[in-house]
Amino acid sequence: MAATNGAGHPLPYDTYREAIERETLRFAEVVRDADPASAVPACPEWTLADLARHVGSLQRWFCTLLSELVQEPPRSRDVELKLPDNVREYAGWVTAGVPAVAAVLRDTDPLAAMWAWGEDQHARFWARRMLFETLVHRLDAEHAVGRKSDIDPVLAVDGVDEFLVNLPYAGLFAPGVRKLRGTGEIIAFQQTGPGGGAGGEWRVRLHSDGFTLLPRAEGATAPGEPNTAVVRGQAADLLLLLYGRQSYRNPAFEVSGEAATLDGWFAHTAF
Repeated sequence: MAATNGAGHPLPYDTYREAIERETLRFAEVVRDADPASAVPACPEWTLADLARHVGSLQRWFCTLLSELVQEPPRSRDVELKLPDNVREYAGWVTAGVPAVAAVLRDTDPLAAMWAWGEDQHARFWARRMLFETLVHRLDAEHAVGRKSDIDPVLAVDGVDEFLVNLPYAGLFAPGVRKLRGTGEIIAFQQTGPGGGAGGEWRVRLHSDGFTLLPRAEGATAPGEPNTAVVRGQAADLLLLLYGRQSYRNPAFEVSGEAATLDGWFAHTAF
């Protein structure tokens, strides 16, 4: 089932396995012929070589977690990387990890219980997380070298959902998330459907000790409970917005409500 309503339902597991391979190869292809010293605007102070090392390292770490079905937070992210000495070989190194990733995902029961930093305490969490980590960084690499980018619309919708479902737990590595507070304000992220019609909607309520993604049944606007701020756009643009790759002031979005509420949200949710 596609996650189009903020309910946190993952796509079919094989969709993630296939998409991870595709996105990883696309990432490596972008990096392969580019100057490894090129700056990556979306990741300040990183070069393409740094980005490639990050993608390849993180995939190998995720594979270790999945193969061991870890039951508690790991104490270290150290894994055997076999990183080439020459940064120009990083793209090939990223590509070389694809078969191992595919094998681990193929051999792992997606419903196997295991530790995860997000909401879903099953192996499938890591496949979903790996996909969007790779996909977003593929876009970062393309932006760095001046290439046009595209995002599969179904994956974009699921990526928005995955981000918002797991964001309340991201304070582990994004301290700003823990400081996001409110007094009942509701922020709505609305997907533009075909022909500009209504698509999926995600509504987040800010409260005194954090924030909550409202399930769709609870998220429908009720009398006396209007949205404080609304950002409406295509799923791909919403995904880039949430990851800090776009501004809500971009003409791609229709925005209404309190700008201060949106400014507070984006000041605390980057990771």
